[in-house]
Amino acid sequence: MNSIARILLLLALLLIFCGCSNKSKSEQKDAYVLMESTVDAHGLQKMQEYRNELEVTFKGKNYKVFLARTPDSSLPQVKSETGDMFLDNKIELKITQGGSNIFSKTFRKQDFSSVVAASFMKNAILEGMVYNKVSAQGIVLAASVSYPQTDLYIPISITITAEGKMTMVRDELLDEIYSEE
Repeated sequence: MNSIARILLLLALLLIFCGCSNKSKSEQKDAYVLMESTVDAHGLQKMQEYRNELEVTFKGKNYKVFLARTPDSSLPQVKSETGDMFLDNKIELKITQGGSNIFSKTFRKQDFSSVVAASFMKNAILEGMVYNKVSAQGIVLAASVSYPQTDLYIPISITITAEGKMTMVRDELLDEIYSEE
């Protein structure tokens, strides 16, 4: 059951990512391709880059949320249980309001060490981050640290306040996603 819930959460994150785009259907169709990995001449696998920018309203003000995932060769490579080698990712998050920078950070897997066990991190990559919702506390994003090409991942909820303060928690409350739909 827990595995099914994880798969459903991953699919929900993918749908949120695709649904929050202002792109045409043909451009959204390409979003599915962004989740695939590629293999270089040395057998090193990496996820494709993605960029997403959207506008959200929080407490009556419009904010722009920019996200970009990039495979980063300066990060340590990750070896899967099957021996495949993967390049880890970095994810850039910028939130602006009226031309002012509210929050800007480039996330790496290690930034989640307070909510993800070191034993899991050893064989995991920073897979993705998407806009989730606006709550009373701020702009909420969903991130995942996962074993590459598996359904084993740790969901993380990141909240950014209007003042640019960040909180992050390990997200195990799947009921929230389904009760809002």
